[in-house]
Amino acid sequence: MNDSGWTDLAGAVGAGGVFLFLIVVVWQVAATWRARMLTAREEQYKKLAVKYAQLLEDNVELHRRTLDELTQARGSIASMEKMMREIE
Repeated sequence: MNDSGWTDLAGAVGAGGVFLFLIVVVWQVAATWRARMLTAREEQYKKLAVKYAQLLEDNVELHRRTLDELTQARGSIASMEKMMREIE
């Protein structure tokens, strides 16, 4: 091969190397972006789970209070019924 052939070959190999390098860089940037997105999504899921747990606790407490009030109301109604029967 003459000097022109080696120069062309070196240029082609160099260009191929640059394109390969750019492909690897783009691939790594995309992989990093995807990892960050997955991490952000995981954090959102964790926050949602904590919020759900708090809402569930609040709901259980509200249910307990409602049952207590219902029990008191039943006791008051039974007491009033007893008093009305005694009046008759």
